[in-house]
Amino acid sequence: MNNYLPDPIRALAALFKELPGVGPKTALRFVFSLLKKSPADAERLARGLLALHSHVKTCTACGAYAVNSPCTICKDPKRDQNILCLIAESRDIAVIEATGEFNGRYHILGGLLSPIEGATPDTLRLNELFTRLASGGITEIIFALSNDLKGESTSLFLVKRLANYPVKITRLARGLPMGADLEYADEVTLADALRGRREIEVRQPDNVQH
Repeated sequence: MNNYLPDPIRALAALFKELPGVGPKTALRFVFSLLKKSPADAERLARGLLALHSHVKTCTACGAYAVNSPCTICKDPKRDQNILCLIAESRDIAVIEATGEFNGRYHILGGLLSPIEGATPDTLRLNELFTRLASGGITEIIFALSNDLKGESTSLFLVKRLANYPVKITRLARGLPMGADLEYADEVTLADALRGRREIEVRQPDNVQH
């Protein structure tokens, strides 16, 4: 349908379509918008994209994207080291920090369980989580996962795996509507959910292997 377009335009539009939420029409709008900008603007964008991989790394402690490791939150002595907020992706940190209600530290799972999509327990940062728990000091884990099927499945799985650890497990209050993605929650709703988090009851199994 767009065979009349020059190859460079179609090629760049195809790359934009690989981004989440970007369809063919939006991809073309991006390309045409860039064409209206100066070569200097396009070069700045290109440098910014390259800098993502050359300057951004993963924090060895929490798994968040950062310029240095450990990240600023993990090395901040004013943060509560006893409370760990469990989130799916690094981008969720910005949403929770915007509420001003949380002063602990984070652990990024790197996704949510979804076997049909290839997201199995071995693809998540679970070993790193258990290592942090084994080091001691953590008294509470807040499950701040999206309130949908993937988030619920991941929470249920983790509750079983964490049963033998001496930590309190809480989850965000139901101020978050079912099916809502944490990334799109507004700050007021998320702040209420943090304040109203409740403990998850954990039944001690007879024999659980970590």
